[in-house]
Amino acid sequence: MQNRIVPALAAAAATLIAAPHAMAQAAAAPAQSTPGGIIVPGMAYANAQAVVGASAAYKTAMVQLPVTYKAQIDAVNTRRNQITAQLKPLFDKFEADQKAAKPDQNALRAQAAQIQQLEQAGEREMQQLAEPLNLAQQYIIEQISDKLTAATQQAMTKRKITLVLDSQSVLKADGVYNLNQDILNELNTLIPSAQLVPPAGWKPRAQRDAEAQQAAAQGGAAPAAAAPASRQPEGR
Repeated sequence: MQNRIVPALAAAAATLIAAPHAMAQAAAAPAQSTPGGIIVPGMAYANAQAVVGASAAYKTAMVQLPVTYKAQIDAVNTRRNQITAQLKPLFDKFEADQKAAKPDQNALRAQAAQIQQLEQAGEREMQQLAEPLNLAQQYIIEQISDKLTAATQQAMTKRKITLVLDSQSVLKADGVYNLNQDILNELNTLIPSAQLVPPAGWKPRAQRDAEAQQAAAQGGAAPAAAAPASRQPEGR
């Protein structure tokens, strides 16, 4: 569950403003039941991503991030404006040359390649400037999602639920089965706030897992590679 939550929320968190409000609405949607409908006991559905995004810890962190990481955000915005100013005359010339009576196609291709190279270099530079902020966002989400399993279990116990479906895989269901608010209440108790600044050297779970798998694969291959060297010639 957590492996799906983190990348999805990390992308949403990049907005810093719009995501929490939208997710809060999704998680806190009131349960509505169909009059006369048959209620199946022990069953519910939930949207894990919406619950994490609606949590108090997440919403508070998204408000605090622009303050804590103001220097990084300002640096990205400044560099973006500089790159835009640098590219504008190149775009203007490219468009003007395109409208010529007999445009030089070779020159246009060269101009387009130059513009593309500058855009890609600028994007890489801005990603590097924003890396501390991006890492902080992933750290916040991971802290909250780490508590999600326990919060879900507590909500299930209180509601006497034995089966929880992913709401994204449910075509249509009565609102009485919605477990989002119950999980959210438990999550807010388990983690009322999150740390904004990750510890030195911290890496997102996906990266940690990938490195662990790579290390395990290399460790398993090492003895096999060393085996031939350990064999001794047989005596007569």
